[in-house]
Amino acid sequence: MSEKRVVVAIDGPAGAGKSTIARRVADKLGFLYINTGAIYRALALWALRLGVDVNDLYRLEQLAKEAKIDLGADDGRVFLNGEDVTEAVRDLRVSEAASKISAVPGVRRALLGIQRSMAEQNSVVMEGRDIGSVVFPQADVKIFLDAEPDERARRRALQISQKGQRADFQAVTGELKQRDERDRRRSESPLVQAPDAELVDTTGLTLEQVEETVLRVVRARISNGKETRS
Repeated sequence: MSEKRVVVAIDGPAGAGKSTIARRVADKLGFLYINTGAIYRALALWALRLGVDVNDLYRLEQLAKEAKIDLGADDGRVFLNGEDVTEAVRDLRVSEAASKISAVPGVRRALLGIQRSMAEQNSVVMEGRDIGSVVFPQADVKIFLDAEPDERARRRALQISQKGQRADFQAVTGELKQRDERDRRRSESPLVQAPDAELVDTTGLTLEQVEETVLRVVRARISNGKETRS
């Protein structure tokens, strides 16, 4: 049994399927799944609770430095300053705030240490928008998931509907376009495909097909992926 810790980085734009695929791949490999988006949503929740304006860059950076955010190793639950906020961070208002907060350079720098520390004791599958390019540029495996804009909008609208909320396809499409622009144009850690990342276009593929494609890439780059443990 290998003692080597392995980092699998999965990046991509909103609606590409990162969270679902990363969770499934981590389960198959026996690795810890880390959803970095949940970290930003937890901070956004705290900011909203405190009434901090999403444009108050200094205060947001201070909150990011003070926040104690943990993710459950077994069930992926989200903890903010000791409180289980797993359900609260799924609120659409929190997600919208997180998208804006994640573009703040000071926030990204402050949360970088939290993300890296989560992989110090475990082999991980970590998903986000800058994992392979910034958080873990030396990751053992880098995957960039993408899909056609309409397909990503359809998936996001379905997610919103499944939460019992009304989802207007045109509004979702517009929101995704704005989010893509924010993610790609931000000065700190923009969304880019790392040069050594494998591009996986998920358009028209089933979850099972995407999962198998990603697992093939992982197993091609690390030996005995299934048997590797933290």
